[in-house]
Amino acid sequence: MNLKSFFRVVFLKRNELTIKIKNIVGFYPNDVFLFEKALIHKSAVYDHSSDYSESNERLEFLGDAILGAVVADYLFKEYPKKDEGFLTKMRSKIVSRHSLNELAKKIGLDKVVIAKLDKKSKTDSIYGNAFEALIGAIYLDKGSKSCEKFILERIIYPHISLDKLENEETNFKSLIIEWAQKEKRELVFEIISELGEGRNKIFEACVKLDGEEISRGREKSKKKAEQIAANQFCKKFKLLDE
Repeated sequence: MNLKSFFRVVFLKRNELTIKIKNIVGFYPNDVFLFEKALIHKSAVYDHSSDYSESNERLEFLGDAILGAVVADYLFKEYPKKDEGFLTKMRSKIVSRHSLNELAKKIGLDKVVIAKLDKKSKTDSIYGNAFEALIGAIYLDKGSKSCEKFILERIIYPHISLDKLENEETNFKSLIIEWAQKEKRELVFEIISELGEGRNKIFEACVKLDGEEISRGREKSKKKAEQIAANQFCKKFKLLDE
């Protein structure tokens, strides 16, 4: 490829990516390749056939902090009479991995994420991570005000129902699974005993982290026992206070 052809390819790539980013975030980026970096999953970096040298993990770290702060500020203003515990639970619901994955898909981020995954690879957190990285890119490219505007006007207002979230029970099991995936820790649920017979049977579940038992829960169904154990896990690791 001669130099002229090379620059033509680069220009076309930049122009195409700029339009895709604009459709997602609502504005033309100053540094389109900063946004491209937000889309690069680490699997694309590890793939020897790709040209990518850096994943979106640093931007994800930045975006995670910014998103949490904006959501906290929003909830603080929306619920002036609610206590810290309520606000913490509401924020946890909004920024949970499941919620971020769904939000990423709603704005079309799943169509542009760059990854090299085989069929056996887990993709549960890729889109949510890219969503946080995108927020980090917006912050660096446009500043804090534009970043806050994007989160509120293109994410929270059109896609988040506070009334629905308020009445939705926290799924503690999903919450700690998402946390473990993000922290790259091994999490296991086990039913360790069954007491009684028939309708009086009680199941005891435990949660293990990296092979070490962390918490237990007892209930009349396996699902509820796991939820109780997961809730205890959350309290020990203060996951609902983050």
